[in-house]
Amino acid sequence: MERCLRLLLLLLGSGLGSAFYLPGLAPVSFCEEQKVKDNCKSQIELLVNRLDSAESVLPYEYDAFDFCKDENERHPSENLGQVLFGERIASSPYKFTFNKNETCQKVCQKTYDPKSGVSALDFIKKGIQLNYQHHWIIDNMPVTWCYYFEDGQKYCSPGFPVGCTITADGRVKDACVINSEFNKKDTIYLFNHVDIIITYHSGKDENWDGARLVAARLEPKSYKHTGDKAIKCEGPPMEIPKDLTSKFQITYSYSVIFQENDTIKWASRWDYILESMQHTNIQWFSIMNSLVIVLFLSGMVAMIMLRTLHKDIARYNQIDSSEDAQEEFGWKLVHGDIFRPPMKGMLLSVFLGQGTQIFIMTFITLFLACLGFLSPANRGALMTCAVVLWVLLGTPAGYVSARMYKTFGGERWKSNVLLTALLCPGIIFADFFVMNVILLAKGSSAAIPFGTLVAILAMWFGISVPLTFLGAYFGFKERAIEHPVRTNQIPRQIPTQSFFTKPFPGIIMGGILPFGCIFIQLFFILNSIWSHQMYYMFGFLFLVFIILLITCSEATILLCYFHLCAEVL
Repeated sequence: MERCLRLLLLLLGSGLGSAFYLPGLAPVSFCEEQKVKDNCKSQIELLVNRLDSAESVLPYEYDAFDFCKDENERHPSENLGQVLFGERIASSPYKFTFNKNETCQKVCQKTYDPKSGVSALDFIKKGIQLNYQHHWIIDNMPVTWCYYFEDGQKYCSPGFPVGCTITADGRVKDACVINSEFNKKDTIYLFNHVDIIITYHSGKDENWDGARLVAARLEPKSYKHTGDKAIKCEGPPMEIPKDLTSKFQITYSYSVIFQENDTIKWASRWDYILESMQHTNIQWFSIMNSLVIVLFLSGMVAMIMLRTLHKDIARYNQIDSSEDAQEEFGWKLVHGDIFRPPMKGMLLSVFLGQGTQIFIMTFITLFLACLGFLSPANRGALMTCAVVLWVLLGTPAGYVSARMYKTFGGERWKSNVLLTALLCPGIIFADFFVMNVILLAKGSSAAIPFGTLVAILAMWFGISVPLTFLGAYFGFKERAIEHPVRTNQIPRQIPTQSFFTKPFPGIIMGGILPFGCIFIQLFFILNSIWSHQMYYMFGFLFLVFIILLITCSEATILLCYFHLCAEVL
């Protein structure tokens, strides 16, 4: 009774307590310059991130391009996931004061001459031709560029282009469709001005001081500014010359407007970005269709298996016990050879251990993502969580590998432990290292710094490997798994195999059904990676992951049964 009373009081206390946004960071309050308090600031900082493109696999830091830079540039600390994903966040010269509108403010002016400025200008032109995108951040929220498709649907992108191009034959490419003034053939236009709109919740009738930012949008524009001091945001667009034959100047500017909107809550400020992502509506119908197909196929597999086994068992029960009727057939013929140790028992046990490690890591990561802990608002959390979990799950890998290897009758336990700890991670790290060298040679921001590589190696050899040894120690101490039947001393001769019982067709048939339940989600995940978009449908992904496990299990049972019926071991 006392325990129930305490639980009731705890629930009541949690209900009366104030909640905060679970997936992201704590909210920040802003107020006007003359009303600054300890818990309310007036300065709004705009941070810049890497630039990337759907047409190129190489992201670059903001400083790689000759844009306006902060005189006192600083780089906020980044977690492991952000570094591995190639994020490079830095401060910018764009500084705003809360609720202070500004129009056509000059940020900086860049000058290029034929002697020293050709390479910097060419790099900007190359970035425009490959449609590289800026990624700006205000209050841990992406500054979005919202526009409309031809069908009238609104789409908000977390990035905006450096510029746009008109081809030699007059075709309008990329963002040049937003303005009819971009019409000159064989021309590159630069977006050197941005109109920024910052929306805030005033905090009226709320229990916090100041206001909270709930949206940040911008519209890129191009102006050929004239003059060194006073500038006007009007006139023809900024064209970048094809060949730099004389002194050329680019002036960057911005305008900022603050808008009050108390209908948008701070906790739901990401909704307008996520709800307008491309293919979001299609996912609901596609995933439901995939679930129905997979459930139907799973039911068919289960029904076939149950009916087939029932018939086989009934047939065996009807056999007369006389010597003339003792001839066995089907999977009963190989019951004495089923549990014979495999030829590559060492490799199989290592893969089983690594598979256990990856399975538990994936399950926990997706489960935490479903709860909202690994949302896009918590930058880099998904990758950080996956890496840390993989490192800490060396014990299950070592235990499963050692236990299975002991069951197979293996005696080289040292080789088993070392291969479990080093084989698969070593192959991945070698591939990762080679790609990192290539990225370093290209000057890409996706290249991992030397310190991070050392940290990864330290986590691998300092935490994961010892935990794998610990798990293997307990695995070898356990008794070997006992088989339900005794294995024959003399191996049974395998009859001639048909085409469908050979390994390659079995691999193909065993992979089609599981792939059928994940290919839609796989499409959206790969599309998010290559198009540099946000993926947040973790609830559906977790459900598909569970169905994938069920489907793989049933497909394995089906293939094993057919192979045993064909007397293939």
